[in-house]
Amino acid sequence: MAETSTELKGPDFEKGCEIAKLAEGEMSLGHAFGEAILVARRGDDLFAIGATCTHYGGPLAEGLMVDCTVRCPWHHARFDLRTGEAIAAPALNDVTCWKIEKRENRFFVTGKVEKKSKHQPKSSPASVVIIGAGAAGGAAAEMLRREGYDGPVTLVGADEFLPYDRPNLSKDYLAGNAPEEWIPLRSADFYREQKIDVLPKTSVTAINSKKKQVTLSNGRSLGYGALLLATGATPIRLDIPGADLPHVCYLRTLSDSRRIIEKAKGAKRAVVIGSSFIGLEVAASLRQRKIEVAVVGRDPLPLEKVLGPELGNLIRETHTGHGVKFHLGRTPSAIQDHGVQLDDGTILDCDLVVIGIGVRPNVGLAQDAGIAADNGIVVDEFLGTSIPGIFAAGDIANWPDPRAGRIRVEHWVVAQRQGQTAARNILGAREPFTVPPFFWSNHFDLHIHYVGHGSGKDNAKVSGDLKAKDASVIFRDCEKVTAVVSIGRDVENLQAEVALERGDEFHPS
Repeated sequence: MAETSTELKGPDFEKGCEIAKLAEGEMSLGHAFGEAILVARRGDDLFAIGATCTHYGGPLAEGLMVDCTVRCPWHHARFDLRTGEAIAAPALNDVTCWKIEKRENRFFVTGKVEKKSKHQPKSSPASVVIIGAGAAGGAAAEMLRREGYDGPVTLVGADEFLPYDRPNLSKDYLAGNAPEEWIPLRSADFYREQKIDVLPKTSVTAINSKKKQVTLSNGRSLGYGALLLATGATPIRLDIPGADLPHVCYLRTLSDSRRIIEKAKGAKRAVVIGSSFIGLEVAASLRQRKIEVAVVGRDPLPLEKVLGPELGNLIRETHTGHGVKFHLGRTPSAIQDHGVQLDDGTILDCDLVVIGIGVRPNVGLAQDAGIAADNGIVVDEFLGTSIPGIFAAGDIANWPDPRAGRIRVEHWVVAQRQGQTAARNILGAREPFTVPPFFWSNHFDLHIHYVGHGSGKDNAKVSGDLKAKDASVIFRDCEKVTAVVSIGRDVENLQAEVALERGDEFHPS
């Protein structure tokens, strides 16, 4: 997260501005009534909404206007310029919508729009049960209410906490730069007000699709009109001697992150096993806590299989420049009380070990219910499973991406957006999920934005200067753009997202 500036910038829209100074398709940052406001022009229409993204406070005026929407440059949240509605995650809250008036050749912002139109669902199941209270499940529950559904909604979560901001667990929160107050996405009061029944520390043990009923871990049975599976994934456990020692940690939940933080208070040296995104983000966060960090990875470069050699090398150099030591092309053979032994006999001294070697989708419950699975739960373009009335979203969903074919990804924003789409489709929208995957990853001062779905084996072309952290890397498979990774070029990454959505060729600036 980032603290947003309270300083008001740009023209005072209360006093009015010349319409001609705002060209077609342009946005302008200003203020009125003591608040930052974004004014945008589409043809002869002018729109005015709050200028700050409700996710992490990103500056919307520095984002991208697409038709009658604006996309945040930081993490690609989308807002409707006509209403201020947050129409795509990671933002869940709307921004303020403002009244704007034309007077001769000038426009004026005159006040807030107090009432917003209510949505009316096309259909309403008798009740909705959501299994999993992570990114997809939480976003789905909220979207059901935003779309006007007034039937019973039950959100069943094995975690002890209400839905929270999982990406922050390996980033600012773990680094000590974000207080825990930032981690919950909503308060308990919010769920009560929205009449969303949240069942924490509860799991579903069986699904009876014929009776439309689920059995809970407390023995209770719960009927449903529609069911959403959002059971997420579980970290892969390392099976070597010493892997169960008390100073060995994994990171998936808030409790996991709390445990690492507590152990880090007395640690001087840490070994991170796995040069994955989560492993490297943990490494960066621990270095910010002044802990010596060594990363063990089986590949010759970190993240090379995903990002290719150029970016893999940049990530390695960035971490090395901040004191992280790499042991690449190596695997651990044993964990000891005060060290990790590698396959070549090297022993790395440490008093904290964090393992990040990937996750497995939690598909057992669905498979036991007869739902088709293959590298996750197989869904159609509407996120429906092989059993009518049952949907799946998030880390478990294997869906037909219109560009890459069938894929399953483990991205926070994708999970949230799939939860939102699944909710709308539960209510009869028949909305295909076609949004290109997107994720972000932070490594000290290196901020990566990735849109699309490619491979490190794809043909990669660098546009810009990677060393200066001002570049995009365009991945192509048989001349077709599969993904674009941007560093220091936030708007360019948004432009790539639009090109992928529309099937257009992408030309970097």
